[in-house]
Amino acid sequence: MVTIGERVKALREHKSLSQGAIERRSGLPRCYISRVENGHTTPSLETLNKLARALQIPMYQFFYRGSETPPSIKLADTGYGWGSLGKDARTFGRFRRLLRSMEGEDIELLMCMAEKLSRKKKLRTIVSRQN
Repeated sequence: MVTIGERVKALREHKSLSQGAIERRSGLPRCYISRVENGHTTPSLETLNKLARALQIPMYQFFYRGSETPPSIKLADTGYGWGSLGKDARTFGRFRRLLRSMEGEDIELLMCMAEKLSRKKKLRTIVSRQN
């Protein structure tokens, strides 16, 4: 079984890039990149995203070993959901662009607030159904 660190190193070497080049491209310290490659630390998804951008590869390549693009996963067709059409789609697009520019603590705060709001909405729905 190949570890994520071994995969990062193999992809970096395949691109003929040094750890220093990845440091400059990703903003991650060279010592951290070395720790990932040697299996001393496991990167977060956010860090893997930075590494993928630095290596100019899609993120799935850290996990997929085939030579061709993996097949798409077909999700169950449940009709149109929020954010797929019209004004909701534009709002969702703006939300995605803003999320890309956020850092870890801000994302955690936003997700915590969204979770609390969804609980409040579920509770209101349950109460209104009981009445």
